[in-house]
Amino acid sequence: MHRREFVATLGVGGAVAIAGCGDTDDSGDAEITDETLTLTTTTSTYDTGLVDELTLAFEERFGAEVAVVNEGTGAALDTGRRGDADVVMVHARSLEDEFIREGYGVNRRDLMFNDFVVVGPDDDPAGIDGTSDVTEAFRSIADFESVFVSRGDSSGTHAKERELWEVAGLEPGGEWYREAGSGMGQVLVQTDQSDGYTLADRGSFLSMRSQLSIGIRVEGPIQDGPELLANPYGIVAVNPAVHDNVAYDLALAYIGFLTSQAGQDVIESYTVDGEQLFFPRALSAEPNFEQYVPEDWMREEG
Repeated sequence: MHRREFVATLGVGGAVAIAGCGDTDDSGDAEITDETLTLTTTTSTYDTGLVDELTLAFEERFGAEVAVVNEGTGAALDTGRRGDADVVMVHARSLEDEFIREGYGVNRRDLMFNDFVVVGPDDDPAGIDGTSDVTEAFRSIADFESVFVSRGDSSGTHAKERELWEVAGLEPGGEWYREAGSGMGQVLVQTDQSDGYTLADRGSFLSMRSQLSIGIRVEGPIQDGPELLANPYGIVAVNPAVHDNVAYDLALAYIGFLTSQAGQDVIESYTVDGEQLFFPRALSAEPNFEQYVPEDWMREEG
């Protein structure tokens, strides 16, 4: 699948800007000063260095400071629920939808995507290398009781892993299944040290590939693998009607900048060792308005 076709299958889109926080240029002076935005985001965006590039561009443009809290998707959303963050950048749509339904999040936007991959050792004891069926790969890992290192931390990657085991009709357990309770970087290191397998987002794996001996055994849709391994990211403002302490205007400015052409260009151009880690998906000539609300939301007729 070509990347353009892959974007289309994800429902790419979004209006060009939020509430006046639209596309920006580099000619204006900073518009916001002496304010701090608290962003909570996933380990994948933090460990790869992408969030540093995005926040630096925002700070230079607006003159505001961004304080970044690095944690898995589940923990990041819980931080938003407590009102300890102004904006949340995560990658588990079902958990984002729950956050919005509960009233904690508003003005959600599609932001970018990459995909998940299954990585493992070169000798590949489960015999999954090159398969196009990720659920069959998971069954083989379980059948051979090959070491599988799980995030085990309620992150977006962990949520996807649990979904894959469920689709495969399995409930993993036993000595071969190891729950790390750690971020993606630590899990990749543990997987490498144990000659095991794990599920990783492509960006995190590529950013650490030179330090690892394991490799990609099952590709995601960016490289013609199963669409089940798609990995879209969203960004959501914390609802000021629930937490009146949040910097809502600044959160909208941040969301607006990241989903503007300038912010999307930062995502598009960010590479590690010549590899693009994330692909922008906020802008489209055919906006997907379902990005703003839970996916199963339906407007009642009448």
